[in-house]
Amino acid sequence: MKESSYSDVTVRYFAKAGPRNTAPLFEAVARRAEALNIRTLILATNSGRTAFEALDRLGEGFDIVAVTHVTGYAEPNVQEMDEKDRRELEKRGIRVLTCQHALGGIGRAVRNKLGTYQIDEIIAYTLRTFGQGVKVAVEVALMAADAGLIRVGENVISIGGSARGADSAIVVQPANSFRFFDLKVKEIICKPASF
Repeated sequence: MKESSYSDVTVRYFAKAGPRNTAPLFEAVARRAEALNIRTLILATNSGRTAFEALDRLGEGFDIVAVTHVTGYAEPNVQEMDEKDRRELEKRGIRVLTCQHALGGIGRAVRNKLGTYQIDEIIAYTLRTFGQGVKVAVEVALMAADAGLIRVGENVISIGGSARGADSAIVVQPANSFRFFDLKVKEIICKPASF
């Protein structure tokens, strides 16, 4: 039998961005993770709610890395994820990562102080042409790779959103941020069509 040079894959497009897409996103992620035999998930979560929903909807059997905002993102000296929630997620097997954003750290400070953009924010704006959630999914994959919580060069599923909840999921082969151009977005599992 002749091997095909292509595959047809279902992509879920949401009418609009936002948290109402979280439940159907996890349904699509579960289906694609099973088809590709991917057990590692990275997801963005500020408060921890998206990580708890991942546990509730996906069950056991996944290696999940939850990536938070940096302390001080919302206001100085404040971490948006409550310490009690962090401990509960870790108790349930999720590794929680809090570190500098891969695409908006020092470059954002330069923009805020001097009014000029740096390359990391230009890359972030370019990725936003696919939607905020896709940009976030790429960014948290970089951050998790930089922290050594996922392996580079192996396919994982990365999940992001637009402010709250999750609305975008991609299959990505992560890279460290200093090797950004080695990162490969292999598939889009779901994303908003309108954003």
